[in-house]
Order: sequence, then C-alpha cells, then structure tokens
Amino acid sequence: MNYPTLNTSVAGDPINLVGTSGQAVEISIHSPSQYICANRERILPDWKNQLFLWVVVVLQKSRYEIVESTPEIEAEKQWLRENFMRFGFDVAFNLRDRNYLTDLIDPRTGYPLLSRPGIIPHDDTAVVKALLGYPVITNKCRVIVHPKWGMAVYPGILISAAPPIIIESVIKSIASFHGWREEMS
Repeated sequence: MNYPTLNTSVAGDPINLVGTSGQAVEISIHSPSQYICANRERILPDWKNQLFLWVVVVLQKSRYEIVESTPEIEAEKQWLRENFMRFGFDVAFNLRDRNYLTDLIDPRTGYPLLSRPGIIPHDDTAVVKALLGYPVITNKCRVIVHPKWGMAVYPGILISAAPPIIIESVIKSIASFHGWREEMS
C-alpha cells in the first residue's frame, strides 16, 4: 500500500530512532498547527503570553495496527503511552530546567500534564494530520496512517517555547537513556 510522505519539519529531517527491541520512533519539530494557534488559550491557558511555540511530534511504531480494541492492542497502547510519557517528562523537565516553558499532552485525555488544563483538549491525531499530512481513518478511535508503518503508529505531542535546535539537542541526548539510538539511513 502506498502511504503519503512526511512533510518537512522546521528543524530539518525527522529524528529516526530505534529501541533496543527494534521499535522504531520518529520525532519531528514543527511550527504549531492552525488549531493550536487559534485555541492556545483554551488548550494551555497559562501560555497566553508565549510568543513562540514549537510542536514536537513523537510517533512510535506499534507491534499491532491500532484499528480495533483487543486486550493485546489495549496493552500495547498503554505500553506506548507509558514510553512516551517517560520520555516526554524527561525532555520537558530538561527544557524547563533551561527556563523554557514545555509540556506534554496526555495521549489518552488530550490535556497537558505539567500545566493547568484548558477548557478544550488537544487533539493529537488532528495535529499529526495537519503538520505531517498523514491521513486519518475514523474507526472507534481515529487512527493515523504512517507512510512506512501503516496503522501501527502511536502519536504523542510535546509543546515547547524552546528553539528547535535546543529541543533537538535535548531529544538526542535523552533518547539513549530510554534505550533509543539514532537509526542510520
């Protein structure tokens, strides 16, 4: 099956990582989508004075296509969520230690984990579609179609005021602590 290709991120090519178990991870940094720009105060009410925001899209390859709900798929989604949150917290706290406002969005609820939640949730799937141009299939939940992985993909989103070059540097330095190394093309 032919899937669409990745749109260019602001920091250059995506960061392609692979875990010790062979799990692929793709991370890209982007200017915020129109949805985030239009709803910033409703999603992240404490961030209204931030002039610049960057969106970090973290895509993890799943062992299963995430199109139905089985015990195996639900366990995989929980494992991928936990992986994202462990990694995301490390990145967020590292950037916050450098005085850059940063947060990660809980993939399950759509609400920020380090900031006061707003009145509307963030929509990870819609943002991936807007920023990467990947199609979304609506099933019981909405599923992203990745160009290489098909529907075996789990998205996570970080939002930061840090410049992309710093975000990329922090991501690369923290990835190894999570068993992820850069995949050489």
